[in-house]
Amino acid sequence: MDNQLSINTLTQPLVENMIARASALRIGVEQDSSGVTIIDAGVKHAGGLEAGRLISEICLGGLGKVELLHTDTAAQWPLSVYVHSSNPVIACLGSQYAGWQLSHGEGKQAFYALGSGPGRAAALREPLFKELGYEDKADSVCFVMEVDKNPPSELLAKMCEQCGVTPQNMTIILTPTSSLAGVVQIVARVLETALHKTHELKFPLERVIDGAGSAPLSPPIPDFVQAMGRTNDAILFAGRVQLFVSGPDDDARELANNLPSSTSKDYGKPFAKVFADAEYDFYKIDHMLFSPAQVSVTAVESGNTFFGGKVDNKLLTESFGG
Repeated sequence: MDNQLSINTLTQPLVENMIARASALRIGVEQDSSGVTIIDAGVKHAGGLEAGRLISEICLGGLGKVELLHTDTAAQWPLSVYVHSSNPVIACLGSQYAGWQLSHGEGKQAFYALGSGPGRAAALREPLFKELGYEDKADSVCFVMEVDKNPPSELLAKMCEQCGVTPQNMTIILTPTSSLAGVVQIVARVLETALHKTHELKFPLERVIDGAGSAPLSPPIPDFVQAMGRTNDAILFAGRVQLFVSGPDDDARELANNLPSSTSKDYGKPFAKVFADAEYDFYKIDHMLFSPAQVSVTAVESGNTFFGGKVDNKLLTESFGG
């Protein structure tokens, strides 16, 4: 991977733009007692779809574009989130993937979150970065957390130390799952789920050249489990992704066959029900479930495209409550 490419440097103007437009975006900006900047996009401030779109581009490390479009993929749910990256491996796995497990305290007062965003490539706390061969030691870093309260100052201080930055050079963006901004930035992971499963299927990541995807925007709902279920189902039942890969047709065909969510043994019911049946334990859920509903894989050397999966509007509407 290209270690001269700094995703934290690329995202810094995007972060500064959000801060400058805070009032218009209905987001809050404050400094933690340690000096870390906290952007609230749905906890005490309303946020909105545009805030979620901008946060999604920050999550992609400045290497992707996110748009809100009307499509006919899911007839009852025309508003979709569209994502494209010409550097999808670093954008999705090196930045957007929520791979850093963060925690502080014990019992009812404990704080737990999964950190996503370009700051992960500075912290290097995940084995994935050795596989990617990528790191980003930038002066300023940014993280996104899907939480509904501020992280403890002690945790932020530890994160700064592990990233090698001062608190004044770290930004944390909060996007609760039940918020409008949270819904957008989670559904915008449709391409990332395809890249993550591509990695799980042992397809060589260096052969993934380009990618794009879309999924319907799920309606927000206050209940956390239901909100999480709907955002997942947007991708599982109606997410569509196209990948452009190098190498033999047979490999592209096999990837298209194995990539869709329908290949998982846990496919077939709304995610909130899957989660309940697993006794609310993510580790009991088949990890191969998390992927788009429909995929197209184009082998660029032959020009042939292979297809897998399908959109399931019935299951989508069951999940969304239409």
